[in-house]
Amino acid sequence: MTLEGVRGQEYTMQLAGKTLEELLVSAQSQECLTVGVYESAKVMNVDPDCVAFCVLATDEEYECDIALQIHFTLIQAFCFDNGIDIVRVNDTQRLAEILGNTDESGEPKDVHCILITNPSEDTLDDPALEKLSLFCEECRSFNEWVPAITLPEC
Repeated sequence: MTLEGVRGQEYTMQLAGKTLEELLVSAQSQECLTVGVYESAKVMNVDPDCVAFCVLATDEEYECDIALQIHFTLIQAFCFDNGIDIVRVNDTQRLAEILGNTDESGEPKDVHCILITNPSEDTLDDPALEKLSLFCEECRSFNEWVPAITLPEC
């Protein structure tokens, strides 16, 4: 890959991070978010057709958590089988800040899996979702099945 290719990829990753933040804020305001590994598993089991997008999040503290990695593997397999776009984020603290999902001490609650779901009567129509779907499709063309996205700093 050329230097221009690397710079272009970094720029694309930055745009994807900003777009993901926009999508999360928009989906949260429309009450189209499911947050948490177990809560997400329930939604996927009951109504997989309502899931529009999946975000898996971890950081250094949880990289060696075998149970979490098993959950991630199962969630990824489910998403692949059902045609759901999926990305990985490596900053649970920032993700929790975006969602306002921290406890009293400022520690993030379970944000390891986030599903963007469709409203009950229609599909979620959000330009950010469309951009991220195209981003995921482009990454898959380079055999990057679960692209990692870096969220912008606050």
